[in-house]
Amino acid sequence: MLRKVVFALRDRTENRLQISLHNLIQDLKQHGIEATCAVCLEDKRFREQCGTGCGTDYLTEKQGSICAVGQVETDTLYITDSSVQYRIWRQQGKYVLPYRHQWNQEEIFTGAEYMIERLEEVDYEVVDMAYRRLAGIPWEILKTERCIVRETVVEDVDSLYDIYEEPAITEYMEDLYADRDEEIAYIRDYRRRMYGFYGYGIWTVQSRQGGQVIGRAGISWREEFDVPELGFVIGVPWQRQGYAYEVCSAILQYAWKEIGFQQIQALVMEHNEKSAALCRKLGFEEEGITVLEDVRYILYKLQLSRGGSIGAIV
Repeated sequence: MLRKVVFALRDRTENRLQISLHNLIQDLKQHGIEATCAVCLEDKRFREQCGTGCGTDYLTEKQGSICAVGQVETDTLYITDSSVQYRIWRQQGKYVLPYRHQWNQEEIFTGAEYMIERLEEVDYEVVDMAYRRLAGIPWEILKTERCIVRETVVEDVDSLYDIYEEPAITEYMEDLYADRDEEIAYIRDYRRRMYGFYGYGIWTVQSRQGGQVIGRAGISWREEFDVPELGFVIGVPWQRQGYAYEVCSAILQYAWKEIGFQQIQALVMEHNEKSAALCRKLGFEEEGITVLEDVRYILYKLQLSRGGSIGAIV
């Protein structure tokens, strides 16, 4: 959990962005996040305050100008617009978010997968999501009355194998990898390529009451189509209780309002009447038959802007 944010902005940056920085710090504090400012290592005042005895493995905080050896704090996010400071913190194993703006375009933040560009548009939610991505903590996408939809993590693997053991699950969908290590590698790669790049994908569905993983659902793309696709699977013990409709209707609302999709499709293998019935209940309309790798699917589409039977997110 994020508990602290440390800013190290160069003098001229901080002076130009005093209002935006102040507003962000206040927003973080309102969410219980400690926010402090540190003197950037490459600034003149750092050298003046620390003298020749302070090396680059140290961080000077403005409050008291105390030099302290940098510690790896897993609950802390560091934000800087200095490539020098960024590189040092990265070498120390810290979670660092670079800040690129109009006055540091020459800076090179090697290895950075995420960065911020407009400080005035950054708030607690943006900072917390960046921290979670860097720390490998799954994003919570939404909550329904009975479920939590969140990103899948490798810790879900055992529960997923339990769900996919049922022949009724794999009758109409692709199975997991036979080798557990391959499935773990796939999830890790999926987190980086799909979640990390797009911010959405197929997620884990978890019971709010007991915390069990009860299925998967979310949004994905097929190379053969230019419309995003709804996918879902609910474990046999939780079927016929309305979980699929509850979760999928909330995901459709999320896809429309949060991602901005106007249309979404679903591909249901022929004779999979349960999934076909759910699609119709969600408001999808049948568009005909499509064949992929010699398998016949019913193609359903839904115009999200119409609202349809999209349910509520709690």
